[in-house]
Amino acid sequence: MTRTGGKKIWAHAKLRRLRREHGLSQIELARRLEISTSYLNQIEQSLRPLTAAVLLRIAEVLGVDPEFFSDADEERLGTDLRAALADEASGTELSATDVSEMIRDYPEIARALVALHHRYRDAADRVAALAGPDFTLSEPHDDVRDFFYAHHNYFDPLDRAAEDLASRLDLAPGRVADALVRHLDEHFGVRVVFTGSNRPGPDVRRYDPDSAVLYLNGTHTDGQRAFQLATQLAVLAHGGLLTALAADPLLQGEAAPLARIGLASYFAGALLMPYTAFHDAAEELRYDIELLGARFGVGFETVCHRLSTLQRPALRGVPFAFLRVDRAGNISKRQSASDFHFSRLGGTCPLWTVYEAFAAPGRILTQVAEMPDGKRYFWIARTVTRGGFGHHAPRSTFAVALGCELRHAHRLVYSEGVALDDPRGATPIGLGCRICERQDCAQRARPPAGGSLAVDENRRTAVPYPILRSP
Repeated sequence: MTRTGGKKIWAHAKLRRLRREHGLSQIELARRLEISTSYLNQIEQSLRPLTAAVLLRIAEVLGVDPEFFSDADEERLGTDLRAALADEASGTELSATDVSEMIRDYPEIARALVALHHRYRDAADRVAALAGPDFTLSEPHDDVRDFFYAHHNYFDPLDRAAEDLASRLDLAPGRVADALVRHLDEHFGVRVVFTGSNRPGPDVRRYDPDSAVLYLNGTHTDGQRAFQLATQLAVLAHGGLLTALAADPLLQGEAAPLARIGLASYFAGALLMPYTAFHDAAEELRYDIELLGARFGVGFETVCHRLSTLQRPALRGVPFAFLRVDRAGNISKRQSASDFHFSRLGGTCPLWTVYEAFAAPGRILTQVAEMPDGKRYFWIARTVTRGGFGHHAPRSTFAVALGCELRHAHRLVYSEGVALDDPRGATPIGLGCRICERQDCAQRARPPAGGSLAVDENRRTAVPYPILRSP
């Protein structure tokens, strides 16, 4: 029912906020839930957890999904808050217990602290940029990634619009591009021109609104052409919806139009891989990415990205986290429908299998990874190469990774033969050295947050940056 498993659900802060948003008193809400006012008061005071029956009744009465009360948001907020407090500028150290209590009892204050820290970092970056050429401005792409993350990488109106169009057009894999070319011509008067079959130009897609001509790179596969056609179709047919979805306080300045582009790409993926059909195929094929790519006529990375969006209420897939990195460790894509949280600050962990993928190009690697809080995830990773048509054409290579909580791993074909229940097989990783709590990691690149360095000129340890442990 929920991702909380056998854990007790303490929902006092969320329930209290929901009740106030609906303008209900405790007496009125208790009456609608068919429970006593004293029982509701105990729930809101964190004296009693939610039972399954009351949880379902709340979901029905207040119009929320039961997943609303999972601890995923709290875990994400906890990671953000620890990152903020780990910053040298905070000048304070809070224990894990203090952080947990803050998130549990005062989540809005915790979010305010995280927001203030983000603004501080952005302002510091801008000041540094003005100070000299060795610094860079904060990128609006970070805000767009946070926007997608806040929505759990699922946008229901856009997804359903794409699925409806796919049904009306009766799209068939391998022939989608032709159908979209006809649709653009018949409904929008757009003529499609394929360019650069012998010497491809710099543009993958370029639309000229004055002449209503859409130029596409002629060297691409049908799947790549279809994706670009669908992206432009999203802008032409659903521009108002894209703008409405991007009207979010998280998105300021350049971030808003960048989010529109990201949402248009989301529509394209949803059109080529309609939700219900893709979800059913994923379950049937046990999330075999290559077989799904063959069935829907798209590439490995595109399938991974779509798998990370299967969060429609009442028809959820495995909740995946998805990312793409380059050899230098830069994350160019990160989306998550799972509890896994990508830290905005501090980089990522070099022990992650996504970096090992570069040493085995084209192979699918697997990993059971354990976070500092003990939660384990199952990851798959593989390299993908873009471009490269012609001997002199530039190529770019990335590694993409898809991960889920370990309890979902048995649903994936990639878990066959992996000792999922053996804790000795799990690789201990973190969210980046800046906020990682592990003190015994030999791969650490900077000291962990909190604690004092054990500085001893007569001793050299195998672990970088040893910390004085409390007695």
